[in-house]
Amino acid sequence: MPASFAGFPPEALKFFRQLERNNRREWFEQRKQAFIETVRAPMEELVAAIDAALAAFAPEAVTLPERAIYRIYRDTRFTSDKTPYKTHIAASFFRSDLGRHVAGGYYVEISHRCVGIAGGVYMPTPENLRLIRLHILDHHERFNSVAREKKLLAAMGPLTGDRLSRPPKGFPPDHPAIEWIKFRHWYFWKELPAELATSRRLLPEIVLRFRLMKPVIDFFNEPLLAARKKHLPLRTGWA
Repeated sequence: MPASFAGFPPEALKFFRQLERNNRREWFEQRKQAFIETVRAPMEELVAAIDAALAAFAPEAVTLPERAIYRIYRDTRFTSDKTPYKTHIAASFFRSDLGRHVAGGYYVEISHRCVGIAGGVYMPTPENLRLIRLHILDHHERFNSVAREKKLLAAMGPLTGDRLSRPPKGFPPDHPAIEWIKFRHWYFWKELPAELATSRRLLPEIVLRFRLMKPVIDFFNEPLLAARKKHLPLRTGWA
């Protein structure tokens, strides 16, 4: 049976709008049950539906809801913004044999502002970044082909990410892939209207884009999987 998801209740978007204006522990604790019922529980259903769809074309990325969904609580240790809660709920889908913050993967975010859909490699450790850059160096024609596929660009826009102003040390500055190699991370990011979250169209819109991004995600994971098979360490770096 094809995966299905009816959409979030409208109260989910209302909850985030109110949370943005009342981002305090006292306010949230008084409405925690509403968060569970209108936001967290539907997100678990959405993740299960995405997993069912991924099983058909990217089974390696199937991620159970308890591992996929991010906490609502913000990490405020290293920021001047001490508001305790995120004003969105998000989940990522990744290879269990590599890990969330090692491998390329897929991401979805629901808020009152937009539905965000993403995929790529974000903030890799220095060694993993080096492995991916070398892989692009050796297979730049194939990387260009998958990263600039027409349907993918139409659905997600171009691959983006922070990049260096100069080529990284040890890489030839005249290489045809040098602009890709300057990247410090690579990802697609697409924002769709927030109202999509309350529609049955949400699931197919996510799955369509995940499917289109898969060749790029697979490319990023190839050198990391090869390193794992050679028993080289893949450092997670952050959590």
